[in-house]
Amino acid sequence: MARKKNNRKTKTEDTAYLTKRILVNAAKAGIRHAARETMELMGYTIVAEDNWVVKKYRDGYTEKISPITKHKRPGKIVLK
Repeated sequence: MARKKNNRKTKTEDTAYLTKRILVNAAKAGIRHAARETMELMGYTIVAEDNWVVKKYRDGYTEKISPITKHKRPGKIVLK
């Protein structure tokens, strides 16, 4: 006996999904927007650049605040 074809949509076809590309683009756009607003409001913004935390001013001046240090992770984690 032949099976009937199921014409119902699957759950993933019914709902909208978020791809990694869409998420990354939205996050980048939000960060750029927030940085512009911060620059307008405060006159400077703080960002990470070349392994340093720097303060960028509206006139283009950049002030280094502190270096970003790298922390080593444990080589191996054993769960018992």
